Amino acid sequence: MAVEGADMRFTAELWKSIEATYAAILRHPFLTGLTDGSLPRESFQFYAVQDALYLREFARALSIAAARAPQEDWIIMFNEHAAGALKVERMLHESFFKEFGLSHKEVASTSLAPTNLAYTSYLLAVAYAAPFHEVIAALLPCYWIYWEVGKELERGGSPDPLYARWIGTYASTEFGSLVRAVLDATDATAAHLQEGERDAMRRHFLVTSRYEWMFWEMGYQQEAWSI
Repeated sequence: MAVEGADMRFTAELWKSIEATYAAILRHPFLTGLTDGSLPRESFQFYAVQDALYLREFARALSIAAARAPQEDWIIMFNEHAAGALKVERMLHESFFKEFGLSHKEVASTSLAPTNLAYTSYLLAVAYAAPFHEVIAALLPCYWIYWEVGKELERGGSPDPLYARWIGTYASTEFGSLVRAVLDATDATAAHLQEGERDAMRRHFLVTSRYEWMFWEMGYQQEAWSI
């Protein structure tokens, strides 16, 4: 697929490396169920609760990225994105929770599903221990894949108003502007690195892209702890 403004950039190479993963994401019944309206409400509710819990930890990782960012504009950007993850998207989730009859307390007290715990633990471990270029590469799929998915699903729309609202959030120009800024920061970061350092970015980007597929699988299956 064509990636806007990414020709001859490191991010274009990153995207090429996950083409098979992204194709699998688009084929996933969670996403096809959003567009044709067949996704069980129970699966979407499970996903929405887990996503709210995920965003809390993702915001922590963004805040750490901000603290370690080498440029002032990136410090501002990641701090703003951390706040947005907790405020703006919380509004979206809470509109869902109201329809589901769930209170904020009930959501906050829910345990992270195994995949959610593994994904957020990975992000936080990288954020705390790895250099900034690895951190931004690990964070990027959550931005970029959701944007691409949102745009792709919006072409077909959804007969379900709730699912259409979810799709519209990630297909929006507002969300796209956030993603473009992180893409630019990723390319600017990679431009000054040695090949071994770029290899580390590639590895993290691939791992967290795979976690994105696993997250939708987790929601679809309403994943629970085996014991």
